Parts: sequence; C-alpha cells; structure tokens
Amino acid sequence: MIIETLSVFPGVFAPYLDASIMGRAQAKGIFSFEAYDLRDWTHDRHRTVDDAPFGGGQGMLMKPAPIFEAVRDISSRGEHVPHVVFFSPCGRRFDEEVAERLSHEERLLFVCGRYEGMDERAYRLADDVLSLGDYVLTGGELPALVVIDAVVRLLPGALGDEMSALDESFSDGLLEYAQYTRPADYDGLCVPEVLLSGDHGAVDAWRRKSAIERTARWRPDLLAGAGLSPDEWELARQIMEQDHVTGADGNDDSATGGE
Repeated sequence: MIIETLSVFPGVFAPYLDASIMGRAQAKGIFSFEAYDLRDWTHDRHRTVDDAPFGGGQGMLMKPAPIFEAVRDISSRGEHVPHVVFFSPCGRRFDEEVAERLSHEERLLFVCGRYEGMDERAYRLADDVLSLGDYVLTGGELPALVVIDAVVRLLPGALGDEMSALDESFSDGLLEYAQYTRPADYDGLCVPEVLLSGDHGAVDAWRRKSAIERTARWRPDLLAGAGLSPDEWELARQIMEQDHVTGADGNDDSATGGE
C-alpha cells in the first residue's frame, strides 16, 4: 500500500511512522509513506495557504487553490490514483469497519486541514470525509496518524502474527477480553485460574464471556451488532443491571427524567 499525507506540517509524521510496528511494516515493504508540504503548491513569496473567510468570522480558512493543485498533481503521479481522505466534524465517524475498508485500497492520500478549516469547495476532492469524534483538534495530522495506524495494522504481515488483528477489540463486534501476564499473583491480585489450566476450550469460553462482560459494562452500544446468543444476551443484561449502565439501545432505564 502507498500512504501519503498533504499537510502544512509534513515533518510531524515520520517520528511515529518510523517507529515500532509502523516502522517495521515500512521496512518489510508492507506500505510506503510520503509526506507532502502543501506550501509547495503556492505561488506567492510568503507561500500562503490561508485567507480570511467571506462574510467575516473568527480565524482563517485554508484556500482552495493550493489544495486543488496539490491533490491533482499528487494524484497524477504513479500507477494508482489515490483514495483521498479529508477530515471534518461533518464526516463519518471513523471506526473499525472504515479501517477495514480503507485497508483494501492500493493508495491513500490524507489531506490535513488547519486553522478554522478548509474552503468548502475543497471537499469535492474527497472520496471519504472522516471524523474521529465530537471534539476539536488543531489540525488533521493527528487524525491522519490515527487512521494510518488503524489501517496498517490490518495489512497482511504488519503485526507479524496474521491472527493478531482478529483477536482485537471490535474484530467480532465486542471489546477484547481481559488479559493477564506474569506474575500469576501480584499483591494479592490473582490471574483467573482457568487461564493457568492449559485447557484451551475452557480458555476460549472464558475469553468469550469476558469480552461480553467488558462490552456490556463499557460499550453496551456495541452489543446489538455482536451476534450474541440468547444466553449471552442474558449475561449482558445481568451485567448492565448490576453496573447500572446505559443499555444497548442507548437508553438508561433508571433515569427519572425531569427538566
């Protein structure tokens, strides 16, 4: 896979993408990465990429011309036309399903906004517009890194163990089961006996139950899409009632309402 970014701060990506799993995946040729500086597509002495918004208002907007020129120029290079991703609060919420879809693209180009955002006309260049959540960041570089990390982990060979990604949170609609390592007893806190038993069937059953319990406790909104059996739904219901958490339908039955 070819991964590229377009940003006014192209130097922020390499320290992360050259390290750990991302760095090893690059070294193995699983993906290649290049960061482009948006200012290379400006034509004035100050390399200006922003201007005041029409109609007034706070802050500055990124101008459309450098973005259009850059995306068109970058897209014309190489064998594959990139799948272009922008970031905006208006975009689709990024999740594992989107990461899986993007992992099948040959080439990805992430366009990172700054300031108060981009001229609206630039978004017509996007194949995807994504949002990480309901909060504001100073630029698109961090969201781009998050999406790149999530996508690269799904590429064959990136994690070393082809099954690793299949066991992680959201892979089956549930949060990942609880995990433990040595020592088996730390300060009186003991690892569940089943994990020390060597009984792989019992371990698998415990892990499934643990995943359901953790999801019911922390992310009950995920349960509806997890394909639970009737017995598993009953377990989830008991956990939610016990912990007094919001149900899978997003409603808290204990709420009394009010003004």
